[in-house]
Amino acid sequence: MFICIHAILTKGMNAPRNLRKTTLRLYPTLKQEAALHALLRSHQQLYNAALEERIDCYRKTGESLTFAAQCKSLTALRKQCPEWAEAANCSSQQMTLRRLDKAFAAFFRRVKAGQAPGFPRFKSLARFPGFSFKGHGDGWRFTPGADWRHGTLRLSGVGHLRARGNARQGGDVRASDVLHRDGKWYLSLTLDIGTPQRERTGNAAMAFDWGVQTFFTGVDHAGEELRLDNPRWWQTEKDHIIGLQQAVSRKRNKRSNRRRKAVQRLASARAKTARRRLDWAHKETAKLAGRFALVATEGLRIANMTRSACGTMEEPRKNVAQKAGLNREILDTAPALFTSLLRCKVLETGGEWVEAPTLKLKPSQRCPACWALAKKSLSMRTHTCAQCGYTEPRDLASARVVLNWALGTQNGQELAGIGARGRPCETPSFAQQRVE
Repeated sequence: MFICIHAILTKGMNAPRNLRKTTLRLYPTLKQEAALHALLRSHQQLYNAALEERIDCYRKTGESLTFAAQCKSLTALRKQCPEWAEAANCSSQQMTLRRLDKAFAAFFRRVKAGQAPGFPRFKSLARFPGFSFKGHGDGWRFTPGADWRHGTLRLSGVGHLRARGNARQGGDVRASDVLHRDGKWYLSLTLDIGTPQRERTGNAAMAFDWGVQTFFTGVDHAGEELRLDNPRWWQTEKDHIIGLQQAVSRKRNKRSNRRRKAVQRLASARAKTARRRLDWAHKETAKLAGRFALVATEGLRIANMTRSACGTMEEPRKNVAQKAGLNREILDTAPALFTSLLRCKVLETGGEWVEAPTLKLKPSQRCPACWALAKKSLSMRTHTCAQCGYTEPRDLASARVVLNWALGTQNGQELAGIGARGRPCETPSFAQQRVE
């Protein structure tokens, strides 16, 4: 049984808090699996045809096709070609066109921002993740079991499929995605859960600092230290995954059955590692959210932290291999995933989530005792203040700085100008001047 409850909001951080996703494993029969593959193939062909239509339209007219125009073309196509009307539900086909429209919107956004454009490309069947449905009852219906444990999915043209999984909290079904990964089928449901149900036993305040050597270093308002060791998922599974990658590389014929099976084994191993990472993150964030009413951390920009060190041909940089290894270790810890899960769980308990302005506050460079700033290289893992002599592990000192800033206090004294949660106090002070 596979179950993965996404605590990440379905439309990003600004989405309503009552929308959540839950994923269940589908168990189709051989006949149903053939029908699902046919559905997947029809959506993949529709996506590629719509992409080709947009490219041809721009080449001939210099204008881009809109989502509404392609929906009209789809309606005409379904009338002229009955096989397209029988292949899939109309609203589901519109969701595939919407996926392409989002890909083009992201492409134009990156062009305007001066980033690598990444033009939408044609999808092979192996790279097409699945298809979506919107209105519940429009070509599909999900019937959950008792207490939202397992259930049954009815798909038009496919039949009733067994679904296994257990949602932590049920709700009204809004939309769904049928996904095909590593030879298995999954159902991702979007639920309106109403009021989130998560209990909190403590009312303490806590701040934490993320790192690679020690994954989580935190401190609460009473001075108690909290630590989580880095599980190092890649290092644990490295030998096994590298062996599977080499097995795929040795099979030169890309259409052979042996290579296909080797690719499936590699994908399954990577998926298992991802599931272990997600499961660990869910459990640890649930424990923390149940203890603390206020959680503070500094804002992280993972994309900036994991930039390549290659440089250019004219100006090549040094320590490229070392930076690549550091980037791999950073991404292996998935700090953005852990932070987003913890944020959602804290808010579900009615707690407060505080994110400190890293560039202004500079937690890793600031002394939590006297608030003095002193530049430290990444290799310096111990904070030693030259002004007051305060000594502490660097990550712990950084977490203490963030906690002091979030509470608006330093050594029990009010931090005027840097109030709780960043709200300015009435009178300025040296602390405000140093941060700004």
